[in-house]
Amino acid sequence: MERKLDYRKTLLLGFGFFAISITWSVYNAFMPVLLGNFLESSALIGFIMTIDNYFALFIQPAVGFYSDGINTRFGRRMPFIMIGMPLAAVFMALIPNHFNLTSLVFFLVFMNLSMSLYRSPVIALMPDITYMEHRSKANSIINFMGGIGSLIAYVIGSRLFKYGEGYPFYLSAVLIVIAFTVLFMNIKERRDVIGYEKAEEKRDFVTGVKTALKDRNTTFLLFAICSWFIGFNGVETFFTRYGSLYLGVDPSVSAFTLSFISLSFLMFAIPAGLIGTKIGKRNTIRIGVAGVIALMVAIYFVKPGNPNAITIIRGLFLLVGFSWACININSYPLVADMSPLGLLGTYTGVYYLFSSIANIVSPPLLGFIVDTFGFSIMFLYGAFFFILAFVFMTMVKDKRAELNGRE
Repeated sequence: MERKLDYRKTLLLGFGFFAISITWSVYNAFMPVLLGNFLESSALIGFIMTIDNYFALFIQPAVGFYSDGINTRFGRRMPFIMIGMPLAAVFMALIPNHFNLTSLVFFLVFMNLSMSLYRSPVIALMPDITYMEHRSKANSIINFMGGIGSLIAYVIGSRLFKYGEGYPFYLSAVLIVIAFTVLFMNIKERRDVIGYEKAEEKRDFVTGVKTALKDRNTTFLLFAICSWFIGFNGVETFFTRYGSLYLGVDPSVSAFTLSFISLSFLMFAIPAGLIGTKIGKRNTIRIGVAGVIALMVAIYFVKPGNPNAITIIRGLFLLVGFSWACININSYPLVADMSPLGLLGTYTGVYYLFSSIANIVSPPLLGFIVDTFGFSIMFLYGAFFFILAFVFMTMVKDKRAELNGRE
């Protein structure tokens, strides 16, 4: 009997990722402005903005693990979602109502904490309700929903911000509540999760994480994930300054140029999932990584004196978005495929652990390299870490996926 993907449930589950994406997009776009009303130090603002990554180092793996082990009438993941999403909405609405720096930091810290409570459980629900051979397609759908959330934040949120600093945060809070309602009313774990009663309730937290890290394939995949996020995050973080200080264009032009990656990623999210289903997740990831390496090397040769430099980079960024979709859409499903029964939440938390390490390490590392060698080397930095990721990906050979006939 052919096992099919339930597109309706996947689309409804996508509202969870929609809420995550719009929240982070609003937070990243407008929180520095609010902090800038009290702080002059860009370094201090940058540190505060990375608090979510520090939470991800410790809280998300633990939450993922404990969501594997509990068993309530609402399921394993839903209790964390029921607490985290409403609290995130409350604190997003409170952020613009701060009355001093202390209250602002208090609200943003607890907003980040609330997000950490439900992020891993929401993402883990995708492989919970999806057969292995359809996880790339399912992940492409929920990422497409996330892309819509980001577009709403940037397009509608930026317009609302002109009328009041709080309006984007209120918009996000309302949409979180709507997304939570959709999830709670439509996703019933005891009914929808594949093999729900068979999931093992075992292991302590440390043993659960060790299980993920002891597996050779999982370890190499996690190293690859960390490597490509170091390469991508650094370039993304410093590209606006690269454009203004190295290419000599207005910062708004550089910022708009970055949107070419986001738009391309959104356009190719679903095709990348279909490709991953057709030729295998590992093969699709490798193609994507190789593509980013070639494109970053090509961008390195676009020099400041070229009058068409930004136009050329925008064209290359469209291809970067496609390659990035091939990587991102298929990487988490591959991590999920490697998870033993009963540890999907733990593996999800460890996935975010390694991506968060990259997001913490990359900005200061690239900043030091740029201070030492100049902006000209930035895309070689990105290419180097993608080459490292490619090497790690060649070492990934998952027997369960091979037996499934999809890799």
